[in-house]
Amino acid sequence: MQARIDEELRKFQGTWVQIRCEADGVENPPDEFGDRPLTTFSGNTYVVALPDGKVVLEGHFTIDPSREPSAVDWTDTCGTDRNRTFPAIYAFNGDQLMFVAADEGRERPKVFRSGRGETLRVHRRISPADADR
Repeated sequence: MQARIDEELRKFQGTWVQIRCEADGVENPPDEFGDRPLTTFSGNTYVVALPDGKVVLEGHFTIDPSREPSAVDWTDTCGTDRNRTFPAIYAFNGDQLMFVAADEGRERPKVFRSGRGETLRVHRRISPADADR
């Protein structure tokens, strides 16, 4: 199982730009992370930054690719949600990463759309050259 987790963890690595957001069933709501935030994964940690470089969120995550759909738990280590863990599901489709996260204390989502207390985010992997722009 650890080999499968390691293989899946490698898919997360790098920088991703958010291309879609849906919260509580509403498409493109005002996003607390601004317009097209960048998420960088390194190992099992993440950093979310605005296009101007301002860091708005950091944390760590654990994955369970044996579940259907694959499960991830996001734990923020700074900001208003510091030390909160959000149960989520995720999927890769080519150069896209999609996940749906529930608010802390809620049941893990089962489908790739947002309901009450859930946020769906879709990201596209960007190349290192794009990240430097």
